[in-house]
Amino acid sequence: MPIKAIPLPDIGNFKDLPVIEVLVAAGDTVEAEQSLITLESDKATMEIPAPFAGTIQKVLLKVGDTVNVGDLMVEMTTTSAAATPAPKAPDTAPAAKAPEVAAAASAPAPSPAATSMPTPAPVTPATAAPVTLATAAPMTAPINAPTLGASVHASPSVRAFARSLGVDVSKLGGTGPKNRIQKSDVTAFVKQALSAPQSSAPAATGGSIPPLPNIDFSQFGAIETVPLSRIQKRSGKHLSTCWLNIPHVTQFDETDITDLEAFRQSLKARADKAGVKLTPLVFILKAVARALADFPRFNAALDAHGENLILKKYIHIGVAVDTPNGLVVPVVRDVDQKGIFTLATELGALSVRARDGKLTPEDMSGGCFSISSLGGIGGTQFTPIVNGPEVAILGVSRSQMRPVWDGNGFIPRLMLPLALSYDHRVIDGAEGARFVTALSRSLSDLRELIV
Repeated sequence: MPIKAIPLPDIGNFKDLPVIEVLVAAGDTVEAEQSLITLESDKATMEIPAPFAGTIQKVLLKVGDTVNVGDLMVEMTTTSAAATPAPKAPDTAPAAKAPEVAAAASAPAPSPAATSMPTPAPVTPATAAPVTLATAAPMTAPINAPTLGASVHASPSVRAFARSLGVDVSKLGGTGPKNRIQKSDVTAFVKQALSAPQSSAPAATGGSIPPLPNIDFSQFGAIETVPLSRIQKRSGKHLSTCWLNIPHVTQFDETDITDLEAFRQSLKARADKAGVKLTPLVFILKAVARALADFPRFNAALDAHGENLILKKYIHIGVAVDTPNGLVVPVVRDVDQKGIFTLATELGALSVRARDGKLTPEDMSGGCFSISSLGGIGGTQFTPIVNGPEVAILGVSRSQMRPVWDGNGFIPRLMLPLALSYDHRVIDGAEGARFVTALSRSLSDLRELIV
């Protein structure tokens, strides 16, 4: 039988594409449209198929080579005398059909789960590297179009092989070039999963979040590595846990604190004599305590199973404090039972201990609700993260004088931005709006606190 050299067909406007996988070897018998090699562009991977059935006599490429249209890939003999390579289509013809079609056509149709966030695999090899999730390429995509699977370091044939075994390729690490997943990685994963001891623990629920890639930033320029403080490490882990486990909603509002500020200024001499710093935050503490009493679902926590709401009969409020070592949230206890001068004294003492790194475990525990105030720094709004197991947190930004319409004209008023974030499993939008409206009303008119 005559030996025919098979060139790389017209794959569009690509140049110097690297060969990332050679799928055949000398002596292999291949069918028409069976993939021979896999190439990778900046945005896509593509398998190049055999134009006819035959036997591979010689492979002319290896992994790492770069190829262009017309370069020879393999030499093969045909198994059918009538089989000849398909002629090159004229320039006006549509682009060739994607080679992924052949692999996809012979593989089982993917389930809906194949194009959505996968369920985490029960066992992941210790050597697995993070792999970006992507969906299979469209069945009608032309060969020179970017595929939806471009970011997955696995060829379509390997993905089809993994699907046939029920393996999620996003959970695998690759041993090929550029950490590419190969068939041997899929089989190794299955072997390890089958040999692993079975756990009697209930199956995990929820989605698995893939880690960010580990990048050597020194390749881009000079860097300096600064270790995080112990507080930053702990608070960062806690905030990540809260963000991932609590469905957040943030309600924004503004409240007129012109009269509150005038009252605070009138007490300045008295506060100085008592040796306390009477800040707007003290009044916010009192207003929040009143709102918590009126809206008990905000003064609560879900139990560990998420099936019961634990209503608290005490009102302890955490206040975020910025320290040289990171953010801490000491707790002011029984806010509803104390006057503003007592609260100012306790808040000042807690802030000093926080900045000196002398807070005790008791200072940091028992909070029902948290306040994060950036008013002394600036900004117009922000979205605070709920400090679980609490169900809500109030963010306070810097107050500004604004023109406000009073029915006859615009008058200058001191407006305070508020941002209430809450756990949507416990609090719905209407209740969130009622809470922040009641809080705003108390801050606008302090007489509301004694009604």
